Amino acid sequence: MSDNELGLFLRTRREAVTPTDVGLPAGPRRRTPGLRRSELATLAGVSVEYLTRLEQGRDRHPSAAVLSAFADALRMTRTQRVHLHQLGKGADPGFSCSGGVGPNRQVRPAIRAILDQLEPAPAVVMNRLSEILAYTEGYRSLMAPLGLLDGGDLDSYARFVLTDPRARTAYPDWEHKADKCVASLKQGPGRADPQLAVLMDELTITAGEDFTRRMDTIPGLPDHNGVGRLLHPEAGMLRLAYETLHLSADDDQYVMIYLPADEPTATALDTLIGRKPGSLRAVAG
Repeated sequence: MSDNELGLFLRTRREAVTPTDVGLPAGPRRRTPGLRRSELATLAGVSVEYLTRLEQGRDRHPSAAVLSAFADALRMTRTQRVHLHQLGKGADPGFSCSGGVGPNRQVRPAIRAILDQLEPAPAVVMNRLSEILAYTEGYRSLMAPLGLLDGGDLDSYARFVLTDPRARTAYPDWEHKADKCVASLKQGPGRADPQLAVLMDELTITAGEDFTRRMDTIPGLPDHNGVGRLLHPEAGMLRLAYETLHLSADDDQYVMIYLPADEPTATALDTLIGRKPGSLRAVAG
């Protein structure tokens, strides 16, 4: 894992924002994706030398005002702003808001009751290790044929995606899915969490360059909703909209819910799950 997550995040956000996004002329013959360092430095009111030190990890303690200036200049969303300030606070090696607390593997009865109410929608509860703790019957019907649940209790979604060859068949956009899995693992304390460090060490060996390259280049800021494709061995190609619902800090868990993103997927899911037609409605076009 990169030991300069703050610098990595600043650089990747700078490269993702175009000059026109921030009211600057694009100009000809740009060799740098996104903004140049000089452009961001000007917009944020800092020197190019200081921005360079931050991106290279030679300075890791910018003030809250400087971080806010970068967030404003890069037109960051609320989630991105929070993440940037968290990186600024946790730049010291070994820092972790969760301290030595292990991952929570106990799902509260109220959360299990919520899963029951979500049927027939595929929904799953995971913790920060991406361990699968509880799920609906709809999720089992969707994911078991892929091989995800072969290992029984505490299967790791990240381990499946990054190391199981069947995942590359199941996800036509596997590269993007792998990016998001690694971003999810890096979110928060990262290697400062001993249990996460063990999983990361394992994936360094079992997934190899597919994992280590992403650890060095992808910021720990996954998307929490969107639409993805899944090639199901029984239902065919599915377009699924997904939403992430984070539980309380004490739970340290989240719920992933999948809904059909179009009418053919809604029909296929109804058949797969064995529910009456129309039990799952398409939520996107």
